[in-house]
Amino acid sequence: MYIKCLACEALARLVYLSAARSPHTVDVELFRLGWHSDPEDLRARLQAAIDAAAADEERAYDAIVMAYGLCGRATEGLTARGIPLVLPRAHDCITLFLGGRDRYAKQFGENPGTYWYVRDYVERKTGDAVLSLGAESYANVEALYDEYVAKYGKDNADYLMEVMGGWSEHYNRAAYIDMGVADSSEVEAETQAEAARRGWTFEKLPGDLVLIRKLINGEWDDDALILQPGRQIKMTYDERVVSCF
Repeated sequence: MYIKCLACEALARLVYLSAARSPHTVDVELFRLGWHSDPEDLRARLQAAIDAAAADEERAYDAIVMAYGLCGRATEGLTARGIPLVLPRAHDCITLFLGGRDRYAKQFGENPGTYWYVRDYVERKTGDAVLSLGAESYANVEALYDEYVAKYGKDNADYLMEVMGGWSEHYNRAAYIDMGVADSSEVEAETQAEAARRGWTFEKLPGDLVLIRKLINGEWDDDALILQPGRQIKMTYDERVVSCF
């Protein structure tokens, strides 16, 4: 197959490594880290790239894969054009670093007040930005509230938002995800220093390339959403994370 991969810079090394090992021909296009802070803008940029790749008669791609999660609903509403579009079933890139939705849910349930660090983000970040599971998953507060209303009803949603607002103000752990790609000792040391400065605990976790590898290898199973031309991504309120219509 000839695959076009649209990826966030936070996954740059991992995507290029997986592309180099893939049995398929893979063209990679990276998108700036900061763009996810404006979901509508990122969605427009991604849709334009999808449209361009699908219309590229010279390249004649067989599919477009996206190294993204739902990402504050930035990918919701994206439409497949003339070729299939494939998206991992992930809330955000932390799921991709950890290698699965189950591990993501376990980490989030046990340690909600966590700032997450990975090499590519730390190297490429601008300003004082950090890679935070809380900030990544809940950048769109209204979207989260709507999700809770749909799942639990308005009264319970109000309560959950109040409780969650409490823990989100009290982060207590810095977690460094080691993807095993090149020497990341400097980034790990920076994470430890940040944890010490803020009085947080530090934890180093092994990453897992499985979701990215399967995405780029064309091994699209239950961990991926495959959209045929004309279908559009929509958020679900269950373990699937995303579906299409």
